[in-house]
Amino acid sequence: MRHIRGLFATALVLAIAAFGVSPGAAAPEGQMTWAVHISLAPTWFDPAETSGIITPFMVLYALHDAVLKPLPGNSMTPSLAESWSMSADGLVYEFVLRRGARFHNGDPVTAEDVKFSLERYRGASAKPLKEAVAAVETPDPGRVRIRLKRPWPDFMTFYAGATGASWIVPKKYVEKVGDEGFKKAPIGAGPYKFVSFTPGVELVVEAFDQYWRKAPNVKRLVLKSIPDEATRLAALKRGEVDIAYAIRGALAEEIGRTPGLTLKPNVGQATFWINFPDQWDPRSPWHDRRVRLAANHAIDRQAMNQADTLGFSKITWSIIPSSFEFYWQPPGYSYDPAKAKQLLAEAGYPNGFDAGDYFCDAAIANVGEPVVNYLNSAGIRVKLRPIERVAFFRGWAERKHKGLIQGGSGAFGNAATRIEAFVAAGGTYVYGSYGDIDGLFREQAGELDPKRREATLHRIQQLIHDKVMIAPIWLNAGLGGLGPRVEESGIGVIAGYAFSAPYEDVKLKGR
Repeated sequence: MRHIRGLFATALVLAIAAFGVSPGAAAPEGQMTWAVHISLAPTWFDPAETSGIITPFMVLYALHDAVLKPLPGNSMTPSLAESWSMSADGLVYEFVLRRGARFHNGDPVTAEDVKFSLERYRGASAKPLKEAVAAVETPDPGRVRIRLKRPWPDFMTFYAGATGASWIVPKKYVEKVGDEGFKKAPIGAGPYKFVSFTPGVELVVEAFDQYWRKAPNVKRLVLKSIPDEATRLAALKRGEVDIAYAIRGALAEEIGRTPGLTLKPNVGQATFWINFPDQWDPRSPWHDRRVRLAANHAIDRQAMNQADTLGFSKITWSIIPSSFEFYWQPPGYSYDPAKAKQLLAEAGYPNGFDAGDYFCDAAIANVGEPVVNYLNSAGIRVKLRPIERVAFFRGWAERKHKGLIQGGSGAFGNAATRIEAFVAAGGTYVYGSYGDIDGLFREQAGELDPKRREATLHRIQQLIHDKVMIAPIWLNAGLGGLGPRVEESGIGVIAGYAFSAPYEDVKLKGR
């Protein structure tokens, strides 16, 4: 093995011990079933297509594994890599792969698979990630070396947090079956292996007892797509599912009153907000800051929070979660319908105006419905347009939605990763941008002094607020329901994560 003398002498090295399966460990048993609130789609099976939201990780945590990933107690835990290091000049990152880690078909996880997965990645934030990398080297099957063109303080945040680039797929298998073949029969290195998928109905996975971290407790996991929340609750009550996601309002209160069921609130890192994509069009009412300000004053967020998430959501006034590094706390907007109408009149719309469609993810149309009602009451006449999640985010990324767009993301990262995807020029979901913000964003990307970088990112967030680029809604609290068989749901175990994980740790009672 060739060494580079002194290159990593002053590097920070993070490592985690491998937890092998002890000879006396019990074999996985039983089945645990989830009622999920979205339509399951094959795009979630492929780490290369992660879309800057948290949904794909609902599947990735089962089927796949990453070089590093968020786990309990550490948002960047070495996983398929047992350790990593960074050169003193910030230009070289080296990963030492875990010996014995295997894909579900028995092939070992190698440096070539890690290189292939990064180079194949094409999801959200692929452009800044690829543009920063000068070369990916594989000195031997157990080591990967990534060289950057310039120091980038956020490289690990983008690589191992905000994207799916560090989630590893088997190079030989993908090249054999192709991208579409892979999505039909995915093979990963995670704790569960693919069994079957019925589009729009359910995904079935089975324990991979050779998983390096530990053998899973539960033999079979089933993710059932049940878009209607009353139907999800009914399935939970009948014992057809063990965990039901996204049960809200009066139905969530019913969980608390039902013997044997448990309400599980979880404030993660999913922020919801309203985008004004026409604010850069001088012909649009949204070009006037007063109109955007009116929309903000028209919405009673406190009342919505109490009615929808029983007051568990947090109103933070930002697209960036308050737990993220470099978060800046913006001032809030009062609920003031009279002021909203006054601002509209001052902007030249005393009788309001027709604002077209309000596009939203169908799985969170419950948030869009009251927002639309508040806007209509203020004179901003909009029509709710809920769209299935995959199609919604595809249409948003392809700039097809016109009018208003209800944004949302629970992806990992920091303030810069959210700004890159949703605010700065070139971002996956950016329709237009402002030169001063773009300039500051480029400036912070190469700033190695954390204090200066923080000041710049705070200034960007101040400008987002001053320009009224968005109408923030809240930091969402997911309300899940647990059935009587569940001992460990995995919900809330990984800080900030919206769903159950790690799946190998979920447990049924009596196990």
